[in-house]
Amino acid sequence: MMHRTHWRSGFTLVELLVVIAIIGILIALLLPAVQAAREAARRTQCQNHLKQVGLGMALHHDQHRHFPTNGWNTLWTGDPDRGFGKQQPGGWLYNVLPYIELTALHDLGKGLTSTARAQAIAERLATPVGMFYCPSRRRARVLFTQYTYYNASHVSRVAKNDYAANGGDIAFPTNLGPASFQAADRANYSWPSTSHLNGVIYFRSEVRISDLLDGASNTYLVGEKYLQPDDYEGGADPGNNETAFCGHAVDITRVTALSSPPQQDRPGVSQSNCFGSAHSGAFAMALCDGSVRWISYAIDREMHRRLGNREDQQPVVIE
Repeated sequence: MMHRTHWRSGFTLVELLVVIAIIGILIALLLPAVQAAREAARRTQCQNHLKQVGLGMALHHDQHRHFPTNGWNTLWTGDPDRGFGKQQPGGWLYNVLPYIELTALHDLGKGLTSTARAQAIAERLATPVGMFYCPSRRRARVLFTQYTYYNASHVSRVAKNDYAANGGDIAFPTNLGPASFQAADRANYSWPSTSHLNGVIYFRSEVRISDLLDGASNTYLVGEKYLQPDDYEGGADPGNNETAFCGHAVDITRVTALSSPPQQDRPGVSQSNCFGSAHSGAFAMALCDGSVRWISYAIDREMHRRLGNREDQQPVVIE
């Protein structure tokens, strides 16, 4: 008699489980590498954002002979008809817009009056700018704010930012200044003194390259700000509750005081005066010479302080 031989095809259950286990191991081995590659790409993009912002500030300086001013207090936002100097209530992120190819956004409300003007300015507040966000932290989108601004219609969700200017090594109050244009424009209005401040961008600042006694390559300009991860998508943290286009505030300005060392974002820890980021190991900082450097969280506190002070003429080393 003839016997037929039946050849089986496919896998047994045991073989299938072995294959799945091998694939799982390979994925586990590859995933960290993929995540590392993605973070490296995000770090590069973040660095490029600061490079573009720094270039915009340099162009601003070329035209107006000073770095962008930081405006007035936290309840003001940018006004397109008040120039780029001390009479401008908006902060540096507003003032740099024309120099990063966003003139139309800067000029919203220009020449208008009353309600139409306030509504146009509110439209700007609700327009996020991708260049102002770190991709390792969050995407560009509007987020909650509890504030209403003196010169804009109310809007509850506004553009935010992940970069802050160098205000020096001395913290300055953010609730000073006028509550109306009428008060600000009075000849006898008493503006708070800023003569003791030593940063580059702060309350009504007009700092020039010639004011950088330590040299442009030894002075911070703008870098990543610290933010607690719990509030990445919120608006409760004191350093994340304003619009990017407000006047002088910890949302848009940080200091290098010895008590405010840079640090990586940490859940549950609010530090609204210091620089920092979502990146591990270091945060990105643009210097006044246009270069962008990665600054270690382990940087010596005194060295970090000196890099924020434009005029102490102390030696600095950036490792």
